[in-house]
Amino acid sequence: MSLNFNDAKTTAEVLTTALPYIQRFVDKIIVVKYGGNAMTDPELESSFARDIVLLKTVGLHPVVVHGGGPQVDTLLKELGRKSERIDGMRVTDKSTMDIVEMVLGGGVNKSIVSLINKHGGRAIGLTGKDANLIHAKKMLMQKVDDDGVETPIDLGYVGDVVSVNKDVINMLISSNFIPVIAPLGVDDNGDTYNINADLVAGKVAEFLQAEKLMLLTNIKGVLGRDGKVVTGLTPKKVDTMIEDGTISGGMIPKIGCALDAVRSGVKSAVIVDGRVPHATLLEIFTNEGVGTLISREVDSAMS
Repeated sequence: MSLNFNDAKTTAEVLTTALPYIQRFVDKIIVVKYGGNAMTDPELESSFARDIVLLKTVGLHPVVVHGGGPQVDTLLKELGRKSERIDGMRVTDKSTMDIVEMVLGGGVNKSIVSLINKHGGRAIGLTGKDANLIHAKKMLMQKVDDDGVETPIDLGYVGDVVSVNKDVINMLISSNFIPVIAPLGVDDNGDTYNINADLVAGKVAEFLQAEKLMLLTNIKGVLGRDGKVVTGLTPKKVDTMIEDGTISGGMIPKIGCALDAVRSGVKSAVIVDGRVPHATLLEIFTNEGVGTLISREVDSAMS
């Protein structure tokens, strides 16, 4: 009996601690990019789904944008197809695009929707093609050779985001649904494009003027030269860390999405360790958080 009372007391204390954060974020839009280990570990999948349902239940408005690169790689391999990448970007011809659309818009999207609904949510799946949600254009990529010469690279059906139809998402939010968006877009000619999920999440947050953008990753966050997670960053500080090489490699495009969102009106962006159970709740409802926070100004402890 004593143990049960202590457990109940601990639960009550946790809820009380979360109260000011719930009050701050109630009725605010939180865009969450979901990918990496959190999508392949059953325990983390369940943890994520429960977190999203809880956010909606206490009055926040989560919008999920998901990736699915590993799932696409798996199917391509099963079909005997090679997956070519240039600087981390998948070269996507027409037949590969059909497979990407099937995996992201079908299997992965519906799986996430089903899991959220299983835990009591009201999720609805979308791709960027639905109601012209994501207007895209072909990505133009330049590769710089060792001699400094720029060479254009054709990645095929890989796109950039031109605009996001926020009315569709706002309509779903106001109807108490949780939008779950696959990172596909369509151009003026009706062609479908595969778009980086971080980029889509950042643009969705920008067009919705979200309170927070969360990018779930497979790392702890931005690391300083001492190997420790750096947080409380501003765009100016991030620029300095890129210039001096503290931030480099694959982290640059990810943090670039976060920076663009913040510079375009999103209150804050955070790169979160998605390998931590309940990472979404820990980031929003605790002072410590579990990643690297970027904001236009270093706000109070509850930023």
